[in-house]
Amino acid sequence: MQITTLDWLIIFLFFAVSLGIGIYVSKSSGKSANEYFLSGRSMPWWLLGLSMVATTFSTDTPNLVTDIVRSNGVSGNWVWWAFLITGLLTVFVYAKLWRKSNVSTDLEFYELRYGGKPARFLRKFRAIYLGIIFNVITMSAVTLAAIKIGGIMLGLEPWQTVVTAGLVTVTFSAIGGFKGVVYTDVILFFVAMGGAIGAAFYLVNLPEVGGIEALLSNENVSGKISILPDFSDTNALIALLIIPLAVQWWSSWYPGAEPGGGGYIAQRMFAAKNENHAIGATFFFNIMHYALRPWPWILVALASLVVFPDLESIQQAFPNITEDKLGNDLAYPAMLTKLPTGLLGLVLASLISAYMSTISTQLNWGSSYIVYDFYQTQINPSASQKQLVAVGRISTVLLMVLSTLLALLLQNAMQLFNLLLVFGAGTGLIFILRWFWWRINAWSEITAMVASGLISLTLTIPSIKASLFGVEGIMPSWAEFLFVVAVTTFLWLLITFITPPEDESVLRAFYKKTQPGGPGWAKIIEKAQRDDVKLSDDNKIWTVPAGIIAMLLGCSMIYSIMFCTGYFIYGNLRLAFPLLALAIVSGYLLIKIWGKIKVNVL
Repeated sequence: MQITTLDWLIIFLFFAVSLGIGIYVSKSSGKSANEYFLSGRSMPWWLLGLSMVATTFSTDTPNLVTDIVRSNGVSGNWVWWAFLITGLLTVFVYAKLWRKSNVSTDLEFYELRYGGKPARFLRKFRAIYLGIIFNVITMSAVTLAAIKIGGIMLGLEPWQTVVTAGLVTVTFSAIGGFKGVVYTDVILFFVAMGGAIGAAFYLVNLPEVGGIEALLSNENVSGKISILPDFSDTNALIALLIIPLAVQWWSSWYPGAEPGGGGYIAQRMFAAKNENHAIGATFFFNIMHYALRPWPWILVALASLVVFPDLESIQQAFPNITEDKLGNDLAYPAMLTKLPTGLLGLVLASLISAYMSTISTQLNWGSSYIVYDFYQTQINPSASQKQLVAVGRISTVLLMVLSTLLALLLQNAMQLFNLLLVFGAGTGLIFILRWFWWRINAWSEITAMVASGLISLTLTIPSIKASLFGVEGIMPSWAEFLFVVAVTTFLWLLITFITPPEDESVLRAFYKKTQPGGPGWAKIIEKAQRDDVKLSDDNKIWTVPAGIIAMLLGCSMIYSIMFCTGYFIYGNLRLAFPLLALAIVSGYLLIKIWGKIKVNVL
């Protein structure tokens, strides 16, 4: 691989444009904290949707997909494909509720939904827990991927990669705020997608790969291409398909796929012009994220099995890679070294863009927690807007430093994905039900958060894990996630019923503002009526059932498009055309029911 002047010129131009955008919007972003973190709540759906897509296309994503495909085949991607259900539930049920709440962060929600000292504690603790701990872990995964790409493709030492990429990213994130992040994301999206598609087309047609037909028939690949796991392999079926579709999507908190919405997805909903734009943004994101993006990464991952069939072949090709960084996720950047001049520069720019988009979003989102939910509420309630912006910029820099240091200690993307997945197991149901069941209180969330964390950490002890799961354990290895979910759910439900409910005035104020509806609030509404307090319009139709039907139709449409695309690539027209027809029918029915939940995106 030879990086030419043209390649460096493309990369330099990209860096210059990103910094230019940050500098251009810095003046308006610094006017107030509302401008710095939410751009004055004036963003249109398409801009926010593209920003969500760009953010989730992080540097570690193609590495993660490559690791999954090489380890478990294409069907292994159900571990994240299942989160489409979560995403569309957010679209059709929760997006408008979040926008109605009119909060600045999803943690501010806690003092709207709950009351007293537990609510204040929960808000502050989650600010540190999510804004710093979870956020730093997530960013370290992205930075780790950047380190591996820099090492293989540019021959850079880890510290050289993080200093170069991190410095530019933290600069435009700190000065440009949310508006700078979103505007840059639009450019990043098109660069990233162009690079991914171009790389996939070129690499599949390498002489040693031989084109799509030769690739699919290769002995190292043919057993990996199925979209569904082998139904005769019970363990694989349960672990790769049943658990993700039946349990994982609603039970686990994962960044970008939070049940009921949250994190940087919620931040973009808060920044939308209105409820319709919030819904439009999240729906657009889910279509692009699942229906458009997976296949370029999957194709490169499959091609890597031909060029680099095992870890030993990767190590031989790149002897400068240390043992602690060696893994299947390295196969993606290893394949990119085969690209020609010009396309190599574009792909490198696309990977840099993926890194910058995700990191800038995580920095702005995490910093918003620190500013609004910790500094302003705990340290300086009377802080001026300039002080809030200043703290936001300082915390942005500190978060970058912490994530960089952690990245230098980690090994691979799959390691972190599993860590985050299990760490939040069992908490997801609370985030779904807290809008629609009055009995859930602050102690429910505190219990779930502490329980899932402690159980997950306990299971990292080899002796305990071995005695419970695996060959010599009392349960199969795939039961670990279910165990954490079951114990955590039992504990938070128990605490919910033995602790006092939230104060009546808090519950009434929350219902009046957000109007969630449903039988879970019947007791509160009936009592308010007896007190001659009106909480909602009696003639208002509860739209959640229609929203759930829309969610199912949306899943049918997007999954059909995604798998239809795959089967067209495979040359299996017998399955591709029926799936295309199903996508069209599902889309038509979705449009019909969409009217019932009073959504007008455009």
